[in-house]
Amino acid sequence: MKIIDKLVKQVGLLLALALLSGCATSSPSKSSCCGCAADPAKVSARPFEAKPAHPYFAKFQLKKAPVYETGYLKPGDRLAICGDSITEQKMYSRILETYLTVALPELNISVRQYGWSGETASGFLARMTNDCLRFKPTVATTSYGMNDHRYRAYEPEIGRLYREQSTAIVEAFKSAGVRVVQGSPGCVGKNPNWSQDKKATMEDLNLNLAELRGIGIEIAQSEQVRFADVFWPMLQAGWLAQNRYQTNYAIAGGDGVHPGWAGHLVMAYAFLRGLGVPGDIGTFTVDLKAKKATVSPGHDLVSFDAGQLKITSHRYPFCAAGDIDRDDQIRSGMSLVPFNREFNRLLLVVKNGKARSYRVTWGGESRIFSAQQLAQGVNLAEEFAVNPFSESFARVDAAVKAKQDFETVQIKQKFHGADGKADLEATVERTEKERLPLAEAVKAALVPVTHTIGIEPQ
Repeated sequence: MKIIDKLVKQVGLLLALALLSGCATSSPSKSSCCGCAADPAKVSARPFEAKPAHPYFAKFQLKKAPVYETGYLKPGDRLAICGDSITEQKMYSRILETYLTVALPELNISVRQYGWSGETASGFLARMTNDCLRFKPTVATTSYGMNDHRYRAYEPEIGRLYREQSTAIVEAFKSAGVRVVQGSPGCVGKNPNWSQDKKATMEDLNLNLAELRGIGIEIAQSEQVRFADVFWPMLQAGWLAQNRYQTNYAIAGGDGVHPGWAGHLVMAYAFLRGLGVPGDIGTFTVDLKAKKATVSPGHDLVSFDAGQLKITSHRYPFCAAGDIDRDDQIRSGMSLVPFNREFNRLLLVVKNGKARSYRVTWGGESRIFSAQQLAQGVNLAEEFAVNPFSESFARVDAAVKAKQDFETVQIKQKFHGADGKADLEATVERTEKERLPLAEAVKAALVPVTHTIGIEPQ
């Protein structure tokens, strides 16, 4: 029996690797199995999600989530990121805003986060006009369900209330002309210590959250809005990480609910899929025989001579270094879902070379690639964790953090505190003046980066 159990586990792990990471090795087209190139509201012909062949997933029979066309985000969009304490952690929301700032600067998207600890869908519904709609968002993401599921086994009343309140949120946004991405809740890693149902197992809670995920898909379809599947990628990624890295790897965080950076990267990945982000950061093409180079929009070719490609870039990749086996590292999350493959493609294509392999030097790092790899395209953002964009990227991210930190203070402490109770409109006007330089600092931090890629035959 031990041998059989071991084989089952190995088969399950291999299938999980194929499901979660296989797309990272495929060609960078926009119509991959994990891409966003299907009909906007069309569900795959398969009625259920594929799952790893392991007992851990035996009870999860999940409706297939829709995939979407790109182009959902528009120039000048104002994005509202709404959710509970997981959103108030300002981690996936920060990843989203930093990504949209550096990877899609031409869209000039502004972002506000509205996280509120302990909140349910009904809680946000009660405050959304006062706190959110007053700022006239054009697109919104929602992330509720964790508190709505009450940390217990599923009951029909839980689903009824979640459906009713979540639908009301979507309809209120739609009435205000806001495009919506209905996000599912994530998963849990254990029954948290604040749960009142101590007998509920982790599986009980995750099956409950899976039910709410299914309701979210139905809401998105009936209301003709988009859906972001946070639950299923996160549950699979957590299991995969425990098998690949360490058994105490906690995708949902140490308390079982609030993720570290790896879990938040998976959440951001899910919302980027819902938003239909194209993922093309840039392509640099070198023809060694013709001694010519070209670069895609968002980048300017400075020179190409003697294997040295010099470029000025106005668009950045998402940069994250760190250990891939730690749940508090963004880079680890990138190893569990095809984030780089789908949303962080900065490709170097080298054609018509005579050598069998080449040393590519970018910044202070070098890697050796075969001529075949380079002809197909190497993703620099994935291969070079530390690169010439890292410092400038960190400055943008720090500015985003400062702004989002203030947004929590603005809403929770000012609007809903003594100042707001005394004179709400004056408080709004005053705090907006405080927020403005923080928002401007985000834009100012994004500056062109000039960098050189060395290509040397081996």
